[in-house]
Amino acid sequence: MALSAQDRIEIGDLIALHGHLMDAGELDRMDELFTAGITYDLTDFGSGELRGIPALREAAVALGDGNPVGHHITNVVITETDGAVRVRSKGIGIYADGSSRSVEYDDTVAREAAGWRISYRRVILHGTPLGGRVTKSA
Repeated sequence: MALSAQDRIEIGDLIALHGHLMDAGELDRMDELFTAGITYDLTDFGSGELRGIPALREAAVALGDGNPVGHHITNVVITETDGAVRVRSKGIGIYADGSSRSVEYDDTVAREAAGWRISYRRVILHGTPLGGRVTKSA
């Protein structure tokens, strides 16, 4: 399946909508973002994998004030490989105390009757410059 320009626009909008819904606390609209069987990998945060929209809602509610107040998504790259549509993007989470964190979202998206949805998301925590791949030279 070749992605059309319209597919790319819709997928980009899907990725952007995540931040808007989460920041507004509209957890009842997660079905606009994720497939019913979503796997949400938070291993880098010590939470393992969450499965299904109810598990995502419960985790967000349990985190309470620990949730970011602002999700900012950038650098969206959409690729198609072996029939799967993958999306990589960068995220900046702003917290109520003014601190921030940088992450990368590694998503697989699928077209459903209601439109594009994220079926798999891995949230990769970034905390080392240059991905930890460069060391200081003497």
